[in-house]
Amino acid sequence: MDLTGAAYWLPIVWAVLAAMAIFIYIVLDGFDLGLGILFFAERNKTYRNVMVQTIAPVWDGNETWMIFGGAALYGVFPNAYATILPALYLPVLIMLFALIMRGVAFEFRSRMHTEAMRDVWDIGFCGGSLVAAIMQGVILGTLVSGIAVENNAFVGGSFDWLAPFPLFCGLAVAVGYTLLGATWLVWRTESTLQDTMRRWSGLLSLAMLGMIAAVSLWTPALHVTYMQNWTDWPRILFVAPVPVAVLVLALVMVRALRGRVSRRIPFFCALGWFFLSFSGLGISIWPYIVPPGMTIWQASAPPSSQAFLLVGAAVLIPLILSYTAFAYHVFRGPVNEHSESYH
Repeated sequence: MDLTGAAYWLPIVWAVLAAMAIFIYIVLDGFDLGLGILFFAERNKTYRNVMVQTIAPVWDGNETWMIFGGAALYGVFPNAYATILPALYLPVLIMLFALIMRGVAFEFRSRMHTEAMRDVWDIGFCGGSLVAAIMQGVILGTLVSGIAVENNAFVGGSFDWLAPFPLFCGLAVAVGYTLLGATWLVWRTESTLQDTMRRWSGLLSLAMLGMIAAVSLWTPALHVTYMQNWTDWPRILFVAPVPVAVLVLALVMVRALRGRVSRRIPFFCALGWFFLSFSGLGISIWPYIVPPGMTIWQASAPPSSQAFLLVGAAVLIPLILSYTAFAYHVFRGPVNEHSESYH
């Protein structure tokens, strides 16, 4: 395989764009999935309405980044798409069904005239959020743990994803999203609801730190190449600062939850943990897109196709960023039970 010129750098550019799209999706959709999961903890219907108001102007545009990432995988890395999808048909379908259920419940809950029916849709909203979060973690965990491939084709079983590491990643992502949702509400709400979310943020932060530690120790043990990526020179220079940064963010989180700094800081600390975890996984699997045997170059489309799609991405990405930024500009300041409804 000729890996010179465009054939070498175009897959790298697309890998970075795909990773960026996935992380932006985590940033934007993670907290509103977590907010849905927190419906389990908050039974007060007035506060549930306040929680929904904090995401009403923005929630339905966040999946755009997931679609962009999937389109990039399909168009730019077709060999990876043809390998990954058969391995993950079931978790992907479950995730999509949960997202649909969640979206329907979000729209219908405010239109119900009886408390009993609203409770039904609240369960749908909460359950859909939880299942979608778990399945996203399972998909990530399955990919990191490795997919059985021979001659660039999937040769495993339909239930390979029902393994300890993917399931643990599913739980970890659900906890992380719930932490994002709780810290978002610390930022965006006031009074009693904010105090409740501060307490939940503290408990979820401890759980998140424990899961980051567990995944960090577990991942290098999955494959020899992962251990080499974490310990070989010069990659160790990129790995070594990660645990230090995680601990620094933990100290900042403690101060922020005690009200000693801006109330938006816990949310950004949680995002920082996600960024560090995402970066650590990237360091582990690079340059594989289907670990442990298919690199981004082996999976990529011809350079001409990648260049053509890159022109479209150069137009599309600024547009998506623009309307995303506009949606978040719609509302400012904290939301409470007296705020105007956006729904």
